[in-house]
Amino acid sequence: MTKKAMFVLVTLMFAAVLAACGDDSAGGSGEAGFIGIAMPTQSSERWIADGANMVEQFEELGYKTDLQYGEDVIENQIDQIENMITKGVDALVVASIDGESLTDVLEQAASMDIPVIAYDRLIRGSDHVSYYATFDNFKVGVLQASYIEENLGLADGEGPFNIELFAGSPDDNNAYFFFDGAMSVLQPYMDSGQLVVQSGQTDFSQAATLRWDGSAAQERMDNLLSGFYTDKTVDAVLSPYDGISIGIISSLKGVGYGSADLRMPIVTGQDAEHPSIVSIIAGEQTQTVFKDTRELAKKAVEMADALLKGEEAEVNDTTTYDNGVKVVPSYLLEPISIDINNWEEMLITISGYYEESDFE
Repeated sequence: MTKKAMFVLVTLMFAAVLAACGDDSAGGSGEAGFIGIAMPTQSSERWIADGANMVEQFEELGYKTDLQYGEDVIENQIDQIENMITKGVDALVVASIDGESLTDVLEQAASMDIPVIAYDRLIRGSDHVSYYATFDNFKVGVLQASYIEENLGLADGEGPFNIELFAGSPDDNNAYFFFDGAMSVLQPYMDSGQLVVQSGQTDFSQAATLRWDGSAAQERMDNLLSGFYTDKTVDAVLSPYDGISIGIISSLKGVGYGSADLRMPIVTGQDAEHPSIVSIIAGEQTQTVFKDTRELAKKAVEMADALLKGEEAEVNDTTTYDNGVKVVPSYLLEPISIDINNWEEMLITISGYYEESDFE
């Protein structure tokens, strides 16, 4: 078994144990302190890896950890955080299911002097968020749209081309940044007529995919194809996330795209998840955005460690992420565009995120 395959297996088993254990999921020595880690779901491999990476790094520093997954149920996550507070955690790292649902539970944390770090998803409506660790989310959208721009030759005046737009979950603040970043590139071409959205569904609310659900995206793509493309072809699909991309591709293949007579459109994505890299190699999904979540976990751990030592954490953005109550000091990591031409170099040779044997 390869190292990557072993890691995925171990993290899946680890997450399953945590889910079964409930309140007894704490680990680590606790000499440095006690950290509660609230993750949104185990349905995506990246969140399993994020949780496991943070547990490992916190415990290396002597912290005890309590990792919980809310399985995309808001009430579960609130209950889990309340339980962590009751158990006496010294700090919380939270990747929220719904960025606007945690105001009351964070008030409880503040009353116990428990600092909170927002992990990858901004927590809105609360003054009690010390730091935010994420990627440059606007740039993620720019990378996705720029890939479409370049590969369709839009800057050279090519067109018109048909495109459909998908966005992320409306309860995730990042989804708006992804969409706005993409539209900053695509909107001028839509205005000029070089890009045509046959469905007319161009607003975020129309393109949104609740909980980033791939099956919901597949169903919407089915409806778009049957409603607007019976005598037209899709040239590109803006997809914000790999799980959504896989659903879109399933829909496209269901009506013959990817065959000799009907080429697959450009389909973007995000997170460089293993199924999507396999899809890129197979000539189906076209692009994804790689975000090395090992580095994101490292940054969140550094932030929590600094807070509990009475120090200031390193940030590189103090203006962008206004949660409605305060601008949250943030550290933004750089995303990288991945396609058939650079996946091996970036994901295997340079980063070591995967091994060659993972794709044999």
